[in-house]
Amino acid sequence: MKTNPDPLYSVLDLSPIRQGGTAAEAFRNSLDLARHAESWGYHRYWVAEHHNISGIASAATSVVIGHIAGGTSTIRVGSGGIMLPNHAPLVIAEQFGTLESLYPGRIDLGLGRAPGGDQTTARALRRNLGSSGDTFPQDLQELRQYFAESVPHQAVTAVPGAGLRVPIYLLGSSTFSAQLAARLGLPFAFASHFAPDSLHDALRLYRNGFQPSETLRQPHVIVGVNVFAADTDAEAARLFTTLQQMFLNLIRSRPLPMPPPVDSMDGLWNEGEAAYVSRMTYFSVAGGPDKLRDGLESILMETGADEIIVTAQIYDHSARLRSFEITAEVFRGIQRKRAGFQTGRHLETAANAL
Repeated sequence: MKTNPDPLYSVLDLSPIRQGGTAAEAFRNSLDLARHAESWGYHRYWVAEHHNISGIASAATSVVIGHIAGGTSTIRVGSGGIMLPNHAPLVIAEQFGTLESLYPGRIDLGLGRAPGGDQTTARALRRNLGSSGDTFPQDLQELRQYFAESVPHQAVTAVPGAGLRVPIYLLGSSTFSAQLAARLGLPFAFASHFAPDSLHDALRLYRNGFQPSETLRQPHVIVGVNVFAADTDAEAARLFTTLQQMFLNLIRSRPLPMPPPVDSMDGLWNEGEAAYVSRMTYFSVAGGPDKLRDGLESILMETGADEIIVTAQIYDHSARLRSFEITAEVFRGIQRKRAGFQTGRHLETAANAL
């Protein structure tokens, strides 16, 4: 697998509501994390649209993006993602046109085709909208037209939005969006942090079928990874039990607020549940700096990702900050190592040419 010599590192935040906490607390923590992520060199900070899930506060995703962009200065801020079938394309064009007008050059629009909740919630969201994942390509085309320059006598114009060309990323957990992103020449992000099974098929189809566009000349792959970093492997493993409990609650149809970590998962799940959670969290790294470096380098080699977007459901906010700080330090080390390797190769090539 060809590797990117200078992979980017970014943050995916679900604005988690912890047990005993509130959405207001979650939003304060998200802004605090975003400010730290900006200072630690993360490339972008995305929040995701989910509905009717008691442990996730970012349902009004555009509003949360505005909150975070308004409290930071340079980091890119966007959606990872907006579930387009839930919305009229014009509404999303106006929302992100507004965000781009307020924070020019810093807004990303990541789009998915899932509902972001169960089917009952999807019906409550869409009402008479009449859209579904099946109309995603048509909805996407309509949305992109709203961002293009307006023309005389145009019947409907996004104000603001027209002419702003907000960067669009397609998100997916299957091969559908990978193929669509390839055909349209758009960057593609895979949700491997919770749905790893189709990752390699999706990346192969995306890279093999990629058609350069005005937006992007070469494929750009973003891979989601759960990262739980701490000063010791044991501490990180304990932090990871929060995510394991959350997945366990989901498969038991009990999406509860984010639980505190436990010393051991023994006795909390059965063998089948443990195997299922392990499979769904395959793209996860939990450990101290050395284990983290080895794990992230292995994922970069396995996927050839141009960018890793890191997410972490950690109960204690100070531990969450520390995890992202250690992760940034590890990524900078990986970047320095790869830059040195590339420099060494160039010097060797030049010497051989003499």
